[in-house]
Amino acid sequence: MVKASETEATQSEKEEDKYEEYEVEIVQPFGLKFTKGRDGGTYIDAIAPGGSADKTGKFTVGDRVIATSAVFGEEIWPAAEYGRTMYTIRQRIGPLLMKMQKRYGKVEELGELTEKEIIRAERNAGFISDTVREIQVTNARRKKEQKEQRERDLREGLKLSKNGKYEEALEKFESVLGSRPTGDEAAVASYNVACCYSKLNQLQAGLSALEDALEAGFEDFKRIRTDPDLANLRTSENFETLMKKFDESFINENAINAIKSLFGFNKK
Repeated sequence: MVKASETEATQSEKEEDKYEEYEVEIVQPFGLKFTKGRDGGTYIDAIAPGGSADKTGKFTVGDRVIATSAVFGEEIWPAAEYGRTMYTIRQRIGPLLMKMQKRYGKVEELGELTEKEIIRAERNAGFISDTVREIQVTNARRKKEQKEQRERDLREGLKLSKNGKYEEALEKFESVLGSRPTGDEAAVASYNVACCYSKLNQLQAGLSALEDALEAGFEDFKRIRTDPDLANLRTSENFETLMKKFDESFINENAINAIKSLFGFNKK
């Protein structure tokens, strides 16, 4: 006698077996962007040209993270949940070993044509069927639900960080970042990730998140330089280097002061 649960497990194992697995070690900067799949897993969303990951020649967009090195040491942690996986990757000290599942560009294998492929095929055929309309309605509803979930995660993250629960807050903010946020959402979430890591005195992870915020369009440089939550980050020797990449007004002010000093205008 075979139980239904055993049959389902066997089928699931067979589906997973058809994907090739590989291991690779990379160093900072990793040069990888991640996204959260519908299954809650962690998938590669983009690979930066010339980065550590790109140089290995092994990663492809859509590959699924199975496990990674722990924050430090040689222990391997399973990539069970997106927020926790990102927490581990950002804080990793030393080279990062990643166990991956090759997905050949597909975040999730549906066993049938993807929604985009269905829409493309029918548009090319010159008609829009009820199937396409249903997909469009489903996609619109899904986008709305994802936006509402991002808003909830952001609110919950802010509440947790206000109460000093920074690790729990990080999972909420990282969940926002893994769910295709808008530019403004990404900037705010990344800034708050940086604040949490700063409070945890994880400077490397905090600077990485702060750079993500700046790249996403966060431009409140006065706040970055005065926010008490970023006090630990500002002690890093790499903080000013990062700021100079984005804060043009600060660069111009320094240039003006340098010229004044050169000609003795600043002397009393």
